[in-house]
Amino acid sequence: MSYLTAEEKKKVKKPFLWIGIASMFMAFAGLTSGYVVSRKALLQSNLWMEFALPNWFLYSTVVIGLSSVTMVLASRMINRDDTPNATRMIGITFGLGLLFLVFQYAGWQDLIDRGIYFTGKGSSTSGSWVYAITFFHLLHILAGLISLAKTANSCSRGKYSRQKKLGFELAAIFWHFLGALWLYLFLFLLFIR
Repeated sequence: MSYLTAEEKKKVKKPFLWIGIASMFMAFAGLTSGYVVSRKALLQSNLWMEFALPNWFLYSTVVIGLSSVTMVLASRMINRDDTPNATRMIGITFGLGLLFLVFQYAGWQDLIDRGIYFTGKGSSTSGSWVYAITFFHLLHILAGLISLAKTANSCSRGKYSRQKKLGFELAAIFWHFLGALWLYLFLFLLFIR
């Protein structure tokens, strides 16, 4: 039994999204803090292995940046009540999100080809941290892709307009957060090695 009206439910969706985003940010802050602590401890004993990040992670960064641009374009089209082009831009964002996944996988494959493993014989703490951080982000990207698919479907059915776009706004905020989070993680892993 729900005690909230439909209008009241709409009012709480954005604050709940921001609470979720804050929780995700704290989880990644914890992961990167753990990385820093491990690195400091293992550097002192010469057990920290330094290696270059795969170029695929740079390509992922470019792709996710472009996907934020396409979401901004989709927003502008919704504000003009241009549903077909807004749906197309959300679809392009979804495709770029899939390309991000492909590039991440290629990055992991590059690490494996260089003998940097997540666990087992030949693994290192530094390599394991890179896998853990990027995999945890990848799980959030999958959630973002589900959100984008639902949003594209809703848009194609004409559910969004200049006056009615809360669902789109929630998906866009989440997607932009995932892009900004990846940029932070990429720069962190690039410079804190």
